[in-house]
Amino acid sequence: MLAELITCPLCSGEGELRRTEVLDRLGVKDFARVAQLSAEEAFRLLLEKHKQDEQNVWLRFESELSKRVSEITERQNSRIKELESVANLADEHKELEVQRIRVELENRLRSEQSQKDDLNRRVEDFFREVTQLRERNQELESEMAKAARVGKKEEADFAAEARCWAGISVSEKLPKNGDFILAYLDPSGSPLEPRILVDCKNKESGVNEGDIQKLIRDARERSTSVAVLVARDETQLRQFDRECRWGQKDGVWILRTTRQWLPRDLDVLRPVLERMRTEGPDFLRTNASLVEEVRRTFVDIDAIEKELGRASKAIHSVSALIAKHRERIQTLCDHASAHKMPSQPNVALGGRKGLAG
Repeated sequence: MLAELITCPLCSGEGELRRTEVLDRLGVKDFARVAQLSAEEAFRLLLEKHKQDEQNVWLRFESELSKRVSEITERQNSRIKELESVANLADEHKELEVQRIRVELENRLRSEQSQKDDLNRRVEDFFREVTQLRERNQELESEMAKAARVGKKEEADFAAEARCWAGISVSEKLPKNGDFILAYLDPSGSPLEPRILVDCKNKESGVNEGDIQKLIRDARERSTSVAVLVARDETQLRQFDRECRWGQKDGVWILRTTRQWLPRDLDVLRPVLERMRTEGPDFLRTNASLVEEVRRTFVDIDAIEKELGRASKAIHSVSALIAKHRERIQTLCDHASAHKMPSQPNVALGGRKGLAG
């Protein structure tokens, strides 16, 4: 901006005139002022145009913005609808999945409940079986105790009986691997070889193969080649035991016998035992005919004893019948002597009448 007050060229600055006044007196237009005013007017017009253009730009911007916002809103609304449909589908799928999972869980729960019920029943059955087994175990323990008492009594009876046999030595009750060691005595009273392992049995069920295997193991533990299985009576032996009472199994010679047969069987085997003492137990392996002869001897002796038993029973039966008939005849005689006898003529007359008739 030009200064409003300037130095007057006429008065050399003594007075004060305005610039416009000085320029008017000099007949000069104020081009600077005009230029300034023109510039200001141009700037004003430019500013007005700029403001108008800016306003138009803002109007176009707002229109474009509204248009874009509308388009975005439409797209967002469309997207929202799509998302809502997807959400609805997801909700439906979720509900279906929840229902499926609920059904599966209910089925699994029912299955688990069924398994639980089955387990409860199985546990109850198990406890019932345990109770039955416990009762059965108690019964078996009582039976085993009875059997042990019977076995001990059987062993004691056998030992007492065997010690009465002449020329035979019987050991004390063995703690394991058999019941007794039996052996013949020499003239000085010393036991002779082979020593015989004895196992006494008194079982209602009879002798089984397990008893034979145990006897063989015990004989091996005792390092003896001869073992005897002694049953209480003949009924406790199997048919095979009665048919093959003397034989070898797994390197051990076994005699299957009874309390009643044992003294007789030892007398039969005495020559064989003496040969085993002098020649060793292996001599029987090379004498199969001797082994078969001993086996047949036992079978024949048993058959003879059975026949003798039958004959003895028959003799006892005949004796009983004779005694019974003797008593009957004696009773008839006593009854007849109690009546009065008739006279002789009458008897003769009756005889003639009988002859005449």
